[in-house]
Amino acid sequence: MEECIAAVATPIAPAGICVIRLSGENAIEIAAKVFVPVKNQSLLELEGYRAAYGHIVDGDEPIDDAVALVFRAPNSYTGEDVVEVSCHGGMAIIDRALELFYNNGARPAQSGEFTKRAFLNDKMTLTQAEAVMDVINAQSFSSLKAANAAKKGVLYKKINQICDDITKIDGHIQAWLDYPDEDLDLVDSDDVKKNLYQVRDDLENLLNSYKLGNLIKNGVKTVIVGRPNVGKSTIMNFLSGEEKSIVTNISGTTRDIVENVIQIDGLMFVLFDTAGIRLSDDVVEKIGVERAKDKIKEADLILFVVDGSEKIQQNELEVLEYCENIPKICVLNKMDLGFVENSIDFEQFDCVVETSSKNPQTMENLKHKMISLTQLNSLDCEAPLLFNERQKLAVKKALDELKNALVAMESGFTWDAVVISIDAAIDNLLELTGENLSEHIVNEVFSKFCVGK
Repeated sequence: MEECIAAVATPIAPAGICVIRLSGENAIEIAAKVFVPVKNQSLLELEGYRAAYGHIVDGDEPIDDAVALVFRAPNSYTGEDVVEVSCHGGMAIIDRALELFYNNGARPAQSGEFTKRAFLNDKMTLTQAEAVMDVINAQSFSSLKAANAAKKGVLYKKINQICDDITKIDGHIQAWLDYPDEDLDLVDSDDVKKNLYQVRDDLENLLNSYKLGNLIKNGVKTVIVGRPNVGKSTIMNFLSGEEKSIVTNISGTTRDIVENVIQIDGLMFVLFDTAGIRLSDDVVEKIGVERAKDKIKEADLILFVVDGSEKIQQNELEVLEYCENIPKICVLNKMDLGFVENSIDFEQFDCVVETSSKNPQTMENLKHKMISLTQLNSLDCEAPLLFNERQKLAVKKALDELKNALVAMESGFTWDAVVISIDAAIDNLLELTGENLSEHIVNEVFSKFCVGK
């Protein structure tokens, strides 16, 4: 076991309770010097998965009431001896308790060091470890489901299956090359190609899952655009269920981008209410318009709001130039005032929704269209998904190497050249799961974690 580390596992702020976690060599012994049970016993005598009520003490001076929970190696989160001490969440108590643990032999934990030790002690794979932070940071029910699935090992199992498929191909070729005098089956080029193409398709499907995984994890960036005073802020407020944007009859009220995060059927949407796009001499409004144009470039979904009761204006149509190749919903707003025939080409939108502030059901219709257009409603959140750039890059590298192997075969290269690319593909997949990883990358992954996890 490694040296004992200690850190606060709950947010460091005044609260009803605080949990301080210790893990590593002598964790129980160190905790026993600071925590004294009220019964005449020591933490050293406590079995694993048992808790004791007592006091945090500085010598003979009691600091706070507390509960200590003991986990004995290897049956703990980190695979080491672990003690979790729950005390009151006052800052003076937290600071003093940590100081006592440090003075008695523990050292401050680094970012993500508890989970890093769990990974190094084979308690979880690297993709499962990364999913721990995704569980903590989940902002919607769908992202929580997806993160929990990854934490259970869904992504690892998929990668492992693909890796096994490639390894079987690789092993057959290598054995045939290394032992030509043995009575081994000849390597059939057509069979190898067929199997490599199947693996290629599996990797491409997994790589394509990154976009959907990113939408689930970070939310669908939904930008509300249109000319001033068409009801963008009203749409924003209806979708948000609160007054996020100022609504008046004065044109150009929204000068900057107003942002809010909402959930629709358990899926996260990040809404951006932007300044009305038009020519203006107002310096502040011009800045708001430029920011609106920049935000459109980042969008996953556009809500193009039009006043259905008025003729379309040329500057509205010009806004569409900034929205090319982005899924778009034309929101015909203010329909309670009647509809005026417009010259707008509705076919350039993915769908059209009529809305009115007088009819809340129209906003529900808009929500349903937002869900269906992103195709997230048909997504299995518990399927293998890529959630971060590291995972995406590893799969892309493996896919590129597999394509190189296929090109080498098509070009008539020797099996030795083909095997080089296949081996490289396997290495990249093992890097993804953490089975072939440099210490630098391991440290980089866990540096993104909070200190107490």
